Amino acid sequence: MALQIDLKGKQAVVTGVSSGIGLGIAKMLARAGCRVTGCALDAAGSAGANLFLDTLKAEGASGQYIQADLSKAETLETLVAAAAKDGGIDILVSNAGKNFFQGAAECGEQEWQDNLNLNLSSHWRLAKLCRPYLEQRGGVILIMTSNHANHTIPGCFPYNLAKTALTGLVRSLAIEWGPAIRCVGIAPGFIDTPGNQSWFDSFADAEQERQRTVDLHPVKKLGTTEEIGAWCAFLASDYAAFASGTTYPIDGGRSALMQDN
Repeated sequence: MALQIDLKGKQAVVTGVSSGIGLGIAKMLARAGCRVTGCALDAAGSAGANLFLDTLKAEGASGQYIQADLSKAETLETLVAAAAKDGGIDILVSNAGKNFFQGAAECGEQEWQDNLNLNLSSHWRLAKLCRPYLEQRGGVILIMTSNHANHTIPGCFPYNLAKTALTGLVRSLAIEWGPAIRCVGIAPGFIDTPGNQSWFDSFADAEQERQRTVDLHPVKKLGTTEEIGAWCAFLASDYAAFASGTTYPIDGGRSALMQDN
């Protein structure tokens, strides 16, 4: 018999679902039979919101979309209440974030605070709000950090600091809220998303820069959003019951290299 991940009857909250990694996560959870409540900044009825809902429908799953600004505490409360209304919460995938790329000297106070509020504090606040529901159902929290948590480059401050701090949040939640709740981190590397394509497009020869980036990876490809989503589906399943308190780098072997060659 083939190994199958079955999340039927489970309820998930996934943040940042209008595109990119969040949409890939929602897709793969839905494929495993999970009901998904998704959120993003996009308004209800927008192209991003409809893409999320159409993706669930294509996988034969149900769900709902909530517009949410995760930097605002009252929005988080509305999101969790809407998700829990239809039967509780089994899975939280705290994925949403935003690049704040500057130098340490150039970063201003407002950028510093905005980065910490969205890329660190919102994950903690959302986890706290979901905790009572997750405890009732033996749930799991999956926190999306980044390869910048362990290896970074100049000009990626203060984003890399927040992503590094998230690995500490994963450890603390696993220790303090276990065994009722597992908490696991995922640190994606270079994933093929619209945002990363915009990065390639900023170069004079976008295709050349894309290939140069691909060649830096031992697997000679970029990651896909569905691959990150499949990791989430596995980590949310009973097969991963012994996984908690750690962060898994999913970077195509990029971090194994000592230098760019």
